[in-house]
Amino acid sequence: MVLDSKLPARAWLVVGLLWAVGLLNYLDRVIVTTMRGSLVEAIPMTDAQFGLLTSVFLWIYGVLSPFAGFLADRFNRSRVILISLFAWSVITWFTAHATTFNELLITRALMGVSEACYIPAALALIADYHRGTTRSLATGVHMSGIMVGSGLGGLGGWIAEHHGWSHAFTIFGGVGIVYTIIVALLLRDRPAHPVAAGQPVPAAPPPVNLLAALRSLFSQRAFIFALAYWGLLGLAGWAVVGWMPTYLNEHFNLSQSTAGMSATGYLQAAALVGVLLGGWWADRWSKVNERARIYVPLIGVLAAAPGILLASSIDWLPLAILGLICFGLAKAFSDSNMMPILCTVTDSRYRATGYGVLNLFSCVIGGLTIYAGGVLRDAQVDVSHVFQFAAASMLVCAALLFSIRPTVPAER
Repeated sequence: MVLDSKLPARAWLVVGLLWAVGLLNYLDRVIVTTMRGSLVEAIPMTDAQFGLLTSVFLWIYGVLSPFAGFLADRFNRSRVILISLFAWSVITWFTAHATTFNELLITRALMGVSEACYIPAALALIADYHRGTTRSLATGVHMSGIMVGSGLGGLGGWIAEHHGWSHAFTIFGGVGIVYTIIVALLLRDRPAHPVAAGQPVPAAPPPVNLLAALRSLFSQRAFIFALAYWGLLGLAGWAVVGWMPTYLNEHFNLSQSTAGMSATGYLQAAALVGVLLGGWWADRWSKVNERARIYVPLIGVLAAAPGILLASSIDWLPLAILGLICFGLAKAFSDSNMMPILCTVTDSRYRATGYGVLNLFSCVIGGLTIYAGGVLRDAQVDVSHVFQFAAASMLVCAALLFSIRPTVPAER
């Protein structure tokens, strides 16, 4: 692996620090989906209400993402990350003390507020440090932390089954609070380029304006294609995260902990390989083809669609797991290349805002998908239909990706 020799000294340290933050970010958000039985036993709720716990998080997280991205573009990216990490860790700890559905719903809503600030700022900070042929791999390494966090989400079901549902929130919330101290000591924004002696000091750029950012983003047809693509991809991803543990639990008569670990463990282990492979492949290919970071995820979504169909339509568990592995591996090509794609079609001043807008669309659609799964279950309709619709949406994703053309010169 050849790294860019011009990388700033902190470039890979930043990725390493954010790897652990990303792990906690997704671990704290997904553990609730793997402990349905224990949670419903302790706090009675319908399937639609259980789906709403994740949906309300996604809707609030999505709605606030553009504003959170704007804060990262307008102010200090590392400070936004730090505040977000501390806030969601405290809220995770407080979740363990909820005693009613409404209290649980409020904590999930607050989790959406606090976590919204993280991903746009983190990916924009990584893009600031990695401007050449390490950008996709650096993004993929960071996203691998998210995959590990999602995979470890299955621990929520195991802890809930053996020690009670609240213990997981207490443990992981406490870990996040402690890690905030480490991040505060080490994480910094990329310093400005030094000015050579005798050269005039460039004028400071004007402050980022939210309306100007949105006008710039939506004036680009490529950004609109990227927005539609990321939203439909979110439909598929959140359908699997939200309902695959329950589907495996009931369809194959697995225990809660086994279903949770199967749905998240195999999927995220494959995704962990996928984000690294997709990032490495796109970086190498980008040396000879400017659309490489588009073609790699395009190949991925075409391979992921059959995987989700297999996982949701077969009656033999090993083949269902194989389908999940295929889906997780191939879909992850998109995760390591979305911000790099965004960097080729948007003004560099608006990257975090742009990713926030993508998150908004993806999460609103994802939340609707999870809630629809609960409504279908309450109506005695097989939730596998949601997975089938998700597979079809990934074919549309491929067409949208193919339509994206880079409009911004590559950074070096």
